[in-house]
Amino acid sequence: MDIKECKFETIAVHAGVQPDPTTGAIMTPIYATSTYVQSTPGEHKGYDYSRTANPTRTALEASIAGLESGKHCLALSSGCTGTDILCHFLEAGDHVVSVDDVYGGTSRLFRTVWARHGVETTFADLVNHNLSDYVRPNTKMIWIETPTNPLLKIIDIEKVVQQAHKLSPKPIVVVDNTFASPYFQSPLALGADVVLHSTTKYLNGHSDVVGGALVFNDDNLKAKLHHIQNSIGGVPGPFDAWLVLRGIKTLALRMKRHEENAKVLAEMLERHPKVERVIYPGLKSHPQHDVAKRQMKGFGGMITFFLKGNLATSRNFLERVRLFALAESLGGVESLIEHPAIMTHASIPAETRVKLGISDTLIRISVGIENVQDLQRDLELALG
Repeated sequence: MDIKECKFETIAVHAGVQPDPTTGAIMTPIYATSTYVQSTPGEHKGYDYSRTANPTRTALEASIAGLESGKHCLALSSGCTGTDILCHFLEAGDHVVSVDDVYGGTSRLFRTVWARHGVETTFADLVNHNLSDYVRPNTKMIWIETPTNPLLKIIDIEKVVQQAHKLSPKPIVVVDNTFASPYFQSPLALGADVVLHSTTKYLNGHSDVVGGALVFNDDNLKAKLHHIQNSIGGVPGPFDAWLVLRGIKTLALRMKRHEENAKVLAEMLERHPKVERVIYPGLKSHPQHDVAKRQMKGFGGMITFFLKGNLATSRNFLERVRLFALAESLGGVESLIEHPAIMTHASIPAETRVKLGISDTLIRISVGIENVQDLQRDLELALG
């Protein structure tokens, strides 16, 4: 039976995984080696040096490609490495259109690193405006997050792709699918050229590794991007690859629970008198709820909300939670909570944060898989 014909849950367990041919071990071994013996110069068994390829990493790449229904995958040392590799695909004088509400690390890379090398980025409101309002003759890449980080805007992937692919020259469309995960969203099926993941998050799911991945279908793009990766490095070690591969096996189960818990907490927070506004794609109050229903299979485990009050109110609340750990990152089995303006998005200029609405009372939570009643009680007690 072809694994591609199977359902997501089966793909998550089996894609890229074969019993070890030497021992029959059902789990992919950790190939902790930097180099490989050759029978004669230039003749080997598919591996010569682990910066270029490693068997454990190969299994992970096949697994992630299967989850995204993609042909190729490059496993990386971090999600930011994926952004950097894609920027290496550009040249001085090229232009990028990125969603305005974007992960702080992505914004920082565009603004403070690649701008110095002549790549200009326009941060665009792709919810209320068309792509044509921002593109230029030298636009070479469109960067989408959906749901966005941290305001959970939903970008209509299919609409943006259709607009982008009418342009000449045609820019590459990249979708950061970290928040939704492949379980809830399939950007390649909606026409995207490349999908990026921080595998640190939901794919691994246990807050014990940092990694990234790029997934795509184009053979020429594979050759170019792998050349860049092999030239500059940025590869995960075999143990990191193995950890993500292990985490993926329970991805479907975890994502179901993340969403179930998030729905309950979002509805509870929306009713709470000390909460000004809740942003969650699964709520009918979300401005792009209909788009989310159309392009996603579920609404994920991320919630953003605004407290009534000021920075002191936020600090008091964040210091009072007990089950929700005050920490950056997301997507682990444990629930995390953070203050974007001070933590994950602190590198974004203050005036830009204000313009976007990343205020002192904005809170972002990554809902874990704990008992939802316990999580609800923890938030209620912290809110006072």
